[in-house]
Amino acid sequence: MTTRSTRSPRRRTVVALAVVLAILAGFIVRLVDIQVVSAREHIDDSLVTALGGSRPLYGTRGSIVDESGQTLAGSILLYDAQLDPSNVGAVERTKADGTKDEVPWTEVAAEIGAITGQSAEEIEKVVDDARAANPDSQYAPLKRGLTTEQYRSLAALGIPFLYFDPHPARTYPDGAVAGNLVGYMGLDGEALGGLEQSENDCLTATNGSMSYEKGKDGVIIPGTEQQKAAVNGGTLQLTIDRDLQWYLQQLIAEQVQDMGAQTGTITVVEAKTGKIRAAAEFPSVDPNNVEASDPDDRGSRIFTNWFEPGSTFKPLTAATLIDTGAATPSSTVVASGKETFPNGARVGDSFQHPAYTYTLAGVLIDSSNVGISKFAEKAPAQTRYDYLKKFGISGGSEIAFNGQIAGSLRTPDKWDNQSFYNIAFGQGVATTIPELMGAYQAIANDGLKIPLSLVESCTKDDGTVVKTQQAQATQVVKPSTAVAVQQMMENVSLQSTLAPQIAVPGYNVADKTGTGEIEDGHGGYKSGVYFTTMIGFAPAEDPQYIVAVTLDEPTRIKSSGANASAWQKAMTQVLKTYRVMPSTEAPTLLPKFG
Repeated sequence: MTTRSTRSPRRRTVVALAVVLAILAGFIVRLVDIQVVSAREHIDDSLVTALGGSRPLYGTRGSIVDESGQTLAGSILLYDAQLDPSNVGAVERTKADGTKDEVPWTEVAAEIGAITGQSAEEIEKVVDDARAANPDSQYAPLKRGLTTEQYRSLAALGIPFLYFDPHPARTYPDGAVAGNLVGYMGLDGEALGGLEQSENDCLTATNGSMSYEKGKDGVIIPGTEQQKAAVNGGTLQLTIDRDLQWYLQQLIAEQVQDMGAQTGTITVVEAKTGKIRAAAEFPSVDPNNVEASDPDDRGSRIFTNWFEPGSTFKPLTAATLIDTGAATPSSTVVASGKETFPNGARVGDSFQHPAYTYTLAGVLIDSSNVGISKFAEKAPAQTRYDYLKKFGISGGSEIAFNGQIAGSLRTPDKWDNQSFYNIAFGQGVATTIPELMGAYQAIANDGLKIPLSLVESCTKDDGTVVKTQQAQATQVVKPSTAVAVQQMMENVSLQSTLAPQIAVPGYNVADKTGTGEIEDGHGGYKSGVYFTTMIGFAPAEDPQYIVAVTLDEPTRIKSSGANASAWQKAMTQVLKTYRVMPSTEAPTLLPKFG
């Protein structure tokens, strides 16, 4: 029998359970309403109080390295500091004894300024200006380009409203070494010169991004971050040797100043590959401090200047004659110190002498303009023009270098009576250092011309190696022709007046000088000043490296003798750097006169 006392607790339990279920049902209905029925409305409401934000994730610009991987240009991290004006104020710090201390904003500003190089007033003004522009502002840029040391010092202050954005910046560890080739970057990260500019596609990074939501206090809401990864730039490997480049830059700087010249260059090419192993210039540029250099010195004269090659063209004329069967090294002409040709052209040598019966080899040894002019009569103008084009004269180079120019060679129909002869000894024609080096590379490489190269490869961020596409090699002259010219140039090094100055102990060397006139900009030539060149290779019996030294307007010695000591030192260092074995055979002596 159920009594009142037993029914009462059971009824209370049922009622309590019903109440709990009703409350739960209410919560469920409300939850469905919030998350499903009115979801869009509540998301919009949340976005009013939750502030969206994003920042870039910077990719690192690729490095530029030499042939062995030594860094010529790299990237470091710099930091941009920002303040959150909405939270700027006193900073609470814990003392050593555990007590709390409140540092007023004016003192905090002074602490920041002591590190960033700003006054407390300047920093306070940054905040005041940001608040005046937008009372709710949470962003005010403080200082860009802080070093890692400055960043760490600021972070150690523990200021909750101070933030940092890291980003890569360019650095050049060896300063001016190869600065003329590497180029430099602008303050806004734009490539402005050299390989930084011409190889920008390889080096450029692709930035990513980080997006997020944050509350009114500026704190990022956990779980809202979305990231798009950055892609770093590729590594650009050059063909040059950093240490050799450094040595030759010191050498050409010394030679330019010793000879009272305007500028100078030393270029080294590997004979069997066409790879440029050094391209030194003075004056040049330090990419770390571009503003310290004259604007005219911030590029590469090797690639952007042209000049009259003078007598360095005589071996090219000789190669043309030998290759076509018009002459041999022992063929002869009779040449005086100055002559007038049947067409009225006048040609003179740099020294007075009676009529000599010169061999072709002798014409190169004494660098006789009259002699090479008489030999040039043995080949038609069109034939000579075609060979110069095959040697690469006026064709520029295959190297992608911004601002590079090509030489100038008129077609035979525009050769007048005088230029028919003058072009044979490098006057009335303009070339560039890469063009001349390319022509001599063909002679040194048994007639096979391999396009010059300065870039070895680009290694992408994912490890993919992209080799530089090389143009096809061409046989300019027969191997026997090239060997004959090599031997004649070797005899220049043995029998010319500069022979003692250019000798490299233990090695047979081949060499040719050129003293070119300089245009005055008014259709004539400057008086008493010249562009001097010395170019040659070693060992003469098996050429491995070609070295060219140029000086613009040397004044202490005005002829190409001004280049001799630098050429000798440069070739000596090149042979030492690449451990080229000394010569083991005696040179082939050729007669100067018939």
